[in-house]
Amino acid sequence: MKLKPSIAAASVAVFVAVLGLAGCGGGGSSSGTAAVANPAQFSATDVVLGTGTAAAAGKTATVTYTGWLYSDTAADHKGTQFDAGTFSFTLGQSQVIAGFEQGVLGMKVGGKRTLLIPASMGYGAAGSGTKIPPNAGLVFDVALTAVQ
Repeated sequence: MKLKPSIAAASVAVFVAVLGLAGCGGGGSSSGTAAVANPAQFSATDVVLGTGTAAAAGKTATVTYTGWLYSDTAADHKGTQFDAGTFSFTLGQSQVIAGFEQGVLGMKVGGKRTLLIPASMGYGAAGSGTKIPPNAGLVFDVALTAVQ
């Protein structure tokens, strides 16, 4: 059966449109790479006030943390989780990103904070590995468990 020219042209147009959508991820706003977002500025919000020793320059802080990519649309700005764990570092020695150090400084043992960190105080234009893209803002929930 032979198609009429107008039907053939319409069929070709639909076929081309479908191929175009398939090639760009379906035409939606997601192309497989999440948009990079940043908080307007650094913030540290106390969730629980600690009562123990304060974290100060020169002291070693032990923290438990969970880190997420900052998202403008996710609940509490917590986008994709990229890491969680426990570690120790010496304050004032640039052993961690600037926003994390600034966020822990002044906390007391037993305290918990949520940190919103712009890329300029995080990993910047370089990003970090495959989980933190360039220029990504970060969110951390941090609990200070010890200061020595």
